[in-house]
Amino acid sequence: MLRITPSITIDEDEIQWQFVRASGPGGQHVNKAATAVQLRFDVRRSPSLPDDVRQRLIALAGNRITSDGVLIIEAQQFRSQKQNREAAIQRLVELIRRAAEKPKVRRPTRPTREARRRRLEAKRRRSETKRLRQPVRFTEED
Repeated sequence: MLRITPSITIDEDEIQWQFVRASGPGGQHVNKAATAVQLRFDVRRSPSLPDDVRQRLIALAGNRITSDGVLIIEAQQFRSQKQNREAAIQRLVELIRRAAEKPKVRRPTRPTREARRRRLEAKRRRSETKRLRQPVRFTEED
């Protein structure tokens, strides 16, 4: 069991692993061993996630989530499969923790009377400046 928060735990059976060959350093070893890790976690069908966390996780995941609702995390920064697995799990845990945080409710505010007065006064000054820049127009009166 992966403990994400005190109230959220994920059974390790919900996570599928796929191992592929990694690019980058490693010499001959990199051509033989499948050290890169792909972690797959089905967000939509997971019984471990509350609905609000699930929705925020889908939004946070961005292009890492498929149209079926499967989150894919790839890790290949280490030369060993074990370290890449741990890195992928850590990234999954961090992502779910961020999704578990409830967003702050925004309370709309209104500008103060003084702020409105200052804004209108600045508009008046700007208008006057522009008016004074215009050429003087003479009208012919008969």
